[in-house]
Amino acid sequence: MLSRTASGLYWMARYLERAENIARILDVTNRLSLMPVSGSHDDELLLPLNLTGSTELYYSLNGELTMAQLFKFFVLDERNPGSIFCCLQSAWNNAHAVRGSLSAEVWESINASWIDMRRIRRQGLTTAGADAFFDWVKERSHLFRGAMFGTLMRGDAMSFIRLGTLLERSDCTARLLNLNQILLEQHADSVREYYRLDTLLRAVSAREAYNAIFKQELMTENVCEMLILRSESPRSLRACIEEIDNQLGLIGSSGENRPRYLAGVLHAEMRFSSYPALTREGLCHWLNRFLDDINALGESINHTYLEAK
Repeated sequence: MLSRTASGLYWMARYLERAENIARILDVTNRLSLMPVSGSHDDELLLPLNLTGSTELYYSLNGELTMAQLFKFFVLDERNPGSIFCCLQSAWNNAHAVRGSLSAEVWESINASWIDMRRIRRQGLTTAGADAFFDWVKERSHLFRGAMFGTLMRGDAMSFIRLGTLLERSDCTARLLNLNQILLEQHADSVREYYRLDTLLRAVSAREAYNAIFKQELMTENVCEMLILRSESPRSLRACIEEIDNQLGLIGSSGENRPRYLAGVLHAEMRFSSYPALTREGLCHWLNRFLDDINALGESINHTYLEAK
């Protein structure tokens, strides 16, 4: 496969996953901002800005921090490259460039999403329709994955799409866990802690999985263990790394294979370690190291497969 084709497939998948992740994060932020609190809501409203590193850009374009402005910034603002509108636009551009490597159903799912997104932007959208919009973004992402698994040939195209999806997903899950831990350490409130844990699980569609695995009330350590080490949960870090390792093994490569080495080391650490051992130096410390490892893996994949030689 040509490197530019692999790159188009990989980034198409990353941008689609990123759009879904932003919708999930905004959903969490909106729910948290509705909680009654005596002080400021800024901690909750800053969540998506801190996750995406776009605080400076937001304040340069908006005068104050409100849920309505935040919603507009992350959904429709084309000046924000991390908005859902821009992510779907970039995903469509990459999909159009590699149209010949996609099945008709996969292409139609992406094309229909982009057409609908442009219509939504023309008509305008407010926080009153936020819940329905977030559900629409997640539904379009599910349709894409369903079409991909159901119609795309098992080969390099599938592998590069999966790599893009899983790298983006693991990065988002780790950042959510990290920020949740920071908020917990800053504000020790059992009621807010429970609500944050509940919204965190719902953000990654893991509430039912938690109930099935632990069969007890929400506890921070259990939630973190599940989203880090339990491979039964498809959005856990271990599940993502395990599948990344598998997909790299399916891509043909001769000589040194740095991406597979990095993924294999990270997979082995998570497979043969316990939660207390991983977090002995602190959860935030381990999560920051994990994010560094994921970034290194992404750079290695880019250098090995996606750059023209």
